[in-house]
Amino acid sequence: MFEELSQRFEAAAKSLRGQDKINETNIEIALKDVRRSLLAADVSLSVVKPFLATVREQALGAEVVRGVSPDQQFIKLVHDALVEVMGGANVPLNQAPSGPSVILLAGLQGAGKTTAAAKLGLHLKEKRLRPLLVAADVYRPAAIDQLRTLGSQIGVDVFSLGPDERPETIASAGVSKAREEGFDAVLVDTAGRLQIDGEMMAEMVRIRTATSPHEVLLVVDAMIGQEAAVLTRAFHEQVGITGAVLTKLDGDSRGGAALSIRQVSGAPIKFVGIGEKVEALQPFHPERMASRILGMGDVLTLVEKAAKEVKVADMEKMQKKLMEARFDFADFLQQMRLIKRMGSLGSLMKMIPGMAKIDDGLLRQGEAQVKRVEAMIGSMTEAERKQPDLLAASPSRRRRIAAGSGHSAAQVDKMLADFQRMGSLMQKMSRGGFPGGGPGGGFPGMPPSGPGDMPVLPQPSRAGTGGRGKGGMAAHTRPKAGRKRKGFADL
Repeated sequence: MFEELSQRFEAAAKSLRGQDKINETNIEIALKDVRRSLLAADVSLSVVKPFLATVREQALGAEVVRGVSPDQQFIKLVHDALVEVMGGANVPLNQAPSGPSVILLAGLQGAGKTTAAAKLGLHLKEKRLRPLLVAADVYRPAAIDQLRTLGSQIGVDVFSLGPDERPETIASAGVSKAREEGFDAVLVDTAGRLQIDGEMMAEMVRIRTATSPHEVLLVVDAMIGQEAAVLTRAFHEQVGITGAVLTKLDGDSRGGAALSIRQVSGAPIKFVGIGEKVEALQPFHPERMASRILGMGDVLTLVEKAAKEVKVADMEKMQKKLMEARFDFADFLQQMRLIKRMGSLGSLMKMIPGMAKIDDGLLRQGEAQVKRVEAMIGSMTEAERKQPDLLAASPSRRRRIAAGSGHSAAQVDKMLADFQRMGSLMQKMSRGGFPGGGPGGGFPGMPPSGPGDMPVLPQPSRAGTGGRGKGGMAAHTRPKAGRKRKGFADL
């Protein structure tokens, strides 16, 4: 979603290239480009003005560093200012000193509150906490059924008294149930409206009074642009929010909401939704988001995604197979399915530094090629998947696979040649000989020599897996007597 903003920031930095140092004249030219880029990205004017003032002050007062060009220094200053505007650092969920932590979700209709509640429920469950979802949206048709369905999918309990009870009564009863049955957290899904109105705010105040929440999270649709500032201010003044969840960050919105929420309310963005799947929720890290906005990538999030999906034992097994040149089609199919669980190839590639400028058309071709290769592997026998040499020695086998997958024999031949070259490349990578940059090299996940070649998914580092096994999921265990309760600060 930040592609256009990234391009405009890069254009602003280019105006400083070739300059000896930053001065009052050239900084004004660059800041005009930054101002236009922020306003075009739907950032609130009340945020843009202090942002520019901060960058100007820092730029003119910065010491000249040998070996650092003015455009590089400018990008660093903009990065630091972006981090500050978005909150400075990740802020964990507030936790109750005893009993369940109550989290109230508020926002307009269509922002994704119900889905956000389920995503947060899964996030807490993965951290060995026991959440309870409370269906307090009695107005939207099927809202209660939707939450029940989502709760069933992720294995989280859902509490409801039906559509005929008052929302504050349902929320209060849900908190009582959680306290009596030893739940660690309560996530209250409330009703939204098409626009801000007095009745909606009054109801939210009643629910807040009835539940005494430790968190009031405003769920904001990233697509609403400058309206994010108006919405945030209204909810904060009348209800009082402690944080925000920014949804639909994977869409084609301009990104202004991410830069406006913290500055307007003082409340931090705590989570971002990056897709429709229940697993598509991430803690918000301002420094990582600033790097993505400036096209610097986000390696830490990429590694966390991979670590969440891969078992340490599987990783070591795969590394051994690579070093011994025993990587087969079954392994490659497993890798492709791992990519799908982590997200689209395009979204993963743009987290790698230097890869943000990859043409979207090339990425789409790469994703299409992944699907074609998956179809070909699906037409292989189990023996052929585990012994690729069988295909190299048998044209008839390759013709059968071509017919079964709906592709030509030439395409299957090319796929096999690409696979053999990829095996050699990955073996070099596993031994520290990764060739980068030149023809036939490049980052894993992108075609070594063109869009028709086979993509490769890198293995994550062992650090960060937490030893929890596949998916980073750990079976929930209720707190035992004498065991230290896991804090939300650990999330």
